[in-house]
Amino acid sequence: MTTVITAASGVLPPAGQSGCTAVGLAALAARDCLATARLAPQSVGALINVGVYREANTFEPAMAALIQKEVGINLDYLANPGPAAFSFDLMNGACGVLNAVQVAQALLETASCDRVLVTAADVHPGGCAGDDPLYPYADLGGALLLERGTQPDRGFGRVRTWSRQGDPAVAGHLETATMGAGGRAVVTVVRDADREERLLEFTASVVADYARAEGLDLARTLVLCGRPAPDFGARLASCLNLDAAQVLASAPPGPSMEGTGEAHTAGPVLGYLQATAAGLPAGTEQLLLVTAGAGLSAACASYRPPLETGDTAL
Repeated sequence: MTTVITAASGVLPPAGQSGCTAVGLAALAARDCLATARLAPQSVGALINVGVYREANTFEPAMAALIQKEVGINLDYLANPGPAAFSFDLMNGACGVLNAVQVAQALLETASCDRVLVTAADVHPGGCAGDDPLYPYADLGGALLLERGTQPDRGFGRVRTWSRQGDPAVAGHLETATMGAGGRAVVTVVRDADREERLLEFTASVVADYARAEGLDLARTLVLCGRPAPDFGARLASCLNLDAAQVLASAPPGPSMEGTGEAHTAGPVLGYLQATAAGLPAGTEQLLLVTAGAGLSAACASYRPPLETGDTAL
């Protein structure tokens, strides 16, 4: 049994809206994802939310429960007596989506549920990332709908994770001793000067390790990675001795978002959407999603999209 992506969605704050919330963006992406799949909210058995940065630095209750309520996923067991749904937060920075995929694989393989919805949304604690030039991330959300696949050689491969000891390279935290009355609207994000180089070297080593361990032919693979720098994708391709077209670095959608900040937890979702919209390069048969961030920590997973009826190759 494999796990496949049934639908995916990436969303920006609604036009003209002065502020946005992580719950609102995640719910918007989730509803769009379900609409694309032509499924009702009641078809979801589990919701995993991996967003990190939230409005007003909210930590309780779990954002996943609020997103579940906003989307309307099995809220009344009497009105909808089908299988119960549950939700939870799983926060691990940039690696959150792939961590959620790993959990979803276990849930689906054991038939604990039929579908898992993964949401990822980050917003500035003060309400708008565009008003804070020092905040490094864009306000945006994403969602993946996962279910069991019917083609044994298609879907996600094994999710593998890595970590390194030492300086985390990037860290976000609240300075509770000095935050004062306006502290819920601010957050401190510290990024080392050599962060980009360290992430580049770490990402390249993780991809090479995964390819060796899983017997993956990188020459026939489109690598999806984050974008801590505008030229990160091209530099990663050079490190891996790949053509530049074989590495796609995720970025916030739309020309109006250029330079507004990195895609954070929703990065893998945006990368997947960009890859499927553009089509795989000639000779490519699979995707490799790789995420690396604070810790240093990283996660990697291959993905072979299911064949459509009548297809013989990607």
